Amino acid sequence: MPRVLLTEDDSAIVSALTEYLAGEGWETVSAPGERAADRLLQEQSFDLALIDLALQDGSGFGVCTLARQRGVPVIFLTASADENSVVAGLDMGADDYISKPFRPRELVSRMRSVLRRHGRNAAVELPGNVRLDPERGTVSKGGQEVPLSALEFRLLSALVSRRGTLRTRNQLLEELWDIDSDFVNDNTLTVYIKRLREKLEDDPRNPAIIKTVRGLGYRVD
Repeated sequence: MPRVLLTEDDSAIVSALTEYLAGEGWETVSAPGERAADRLLQEQSFDLALIDLALQDGSGFGVCTLARQRGVPVIFLTASADENSVVAGLDMGADDYISKPFRPRELVSRMRSVLRRHGRNAAVELPGNVRLDPERGTVSKGGQEVPLSALEFRLLSALVSRRGTLRTRNQLLEELWDIDSDFVNDNTLTVYIKRLREKLEDDPRNPAIIKTVRGLGYRVD
């Protein structure tokens, strides 16, 4: 499931767009301004950023700069007909823009187009003949689809999206769960890692896909 960072200070747009994107297979994390968006970009991983140019807190241009530094593609949302603002955004690395009010179906089409250009939806081959297909939201092993829960798929996608990079236990907990929830603790992540290994690894006790970095977290090479 691709993850999008929506930086928008209009709560009505955030609510409506989050609901629509969920129905289209997207997970949306929202930030009302530049400071909150910067924090999320530093702490979590995203496949795409939707950024309103006019923010009450900071600037959409500032969020775009950090997103591009993190390798996250950007689409600007703008209510302005100011050609200079649009050109400035594209010049600083934005991939596309769409003017408000926009049709949700058109926005999703543009989002998918940007992901294709960046190869974010390309299927990933993993050890043990395991294949992760973000476009279809499926995982297969030896050509046979492996049934994963939504959380299991998100956890695997979070690890695969930064292959070769250590993901700490805290990073994964914060990215995938509401850490204020009573039922979420350090053991929750351990359980889901164990489930993934049992479903995907040839030898779960000697994993070739999800490696443990002892005392720190996990890594997919």
